[in-house]
Amino acid sequence: MNIKLIDTHAHIYDRRFEQDLNAVLLRAREAGVEQIVLPAVDVPSVYHAIKLSEKYPGIYAMAAIHPTHVPEATEESFQKIIELCDHPKVIAVGESGLDYYWDKYYDERQPEFFTRHIRLSVERELPLIIHLRDKQHRDQAHRDAIQILEQELPPSNGTPRGIFHCFTGPEWLPEVASKLGFLIGVGGAVTFKNAGVAKVISKIPLTQIVLETDAPYMSPAPHRGKRNEPAWTALVARQIAEIKNTTVAEVAEITSSNARQLFNLP
Repeated sequence: MNIKLIDTHAHIYDRRFEQDLNAVLLRAREAGVEQIVLPAVDVPSVYHAIKLSEKYPGIYAMAAIHPTHVPEATEESFQKIIELCDHPKVIAVGESGLDYYWDKYYDERQPEFFTRHIRLSVERELPLIIHLRDKQHRDQAHRDAIQILEQELPPSNGTPRGIFHCFTGPEWLPEVASKLGFLIGVGGAVTFKNAGVAKVISKIPLTQIVLETDAPYMSPAPHRGKRNEPAWTALVARQIAEIKNTTVAEVAEITSSNARQLFNLP
């Protein structure tokens, strides 16, 4: 079956890919993954992503400071992120957001940096890729983020603005995201039994979904606990097709079209 997939979120510059990146990319191609977008977590990661995007076809970069990297972020580092958004291979601002999960990484400046990333995405007319994480059974980071987005974003003109990456809940988020003009990034969690993600995804139209792996994290079943990789985007597509009682080809076609429109990809 000739399917064309896009992995909208993979950290393949991570050191866990140092020894076999060429093989990883070959497996991705064989699985139908034609394009991969690399999110940033700090300034060095943007440079790594750009380097890979210049070396390999079909790879693109983002620029941002991840909320768990805010504690060490400086004004100089954010200015560098702004400058790197001028690079032709940088096609989005991300990943930025709020992370309330790890106390040791929490910094009260997270909302300030998230706000600055939102403004940067608007000024540069680049998609915004959002990372949100709460402590278990809570949704405060999501509620805080929505409040900031509603304050900072101009009225939606109907075109997609970005992605809520790595969707695992809350259940109310997709509807609010749609009103704000955001897509939902679906990855390995949709394959996890008892995670509740599949139930929510069943109610979201394919036109609001993009695929991702978040490699090397969040490996889909049956590979949980192993290093994730872009080739396993196909497993996510297969699971969504099963949930929605449709074909993998349709899932690939619609989600890839969503990603191409958002990122202005060829």
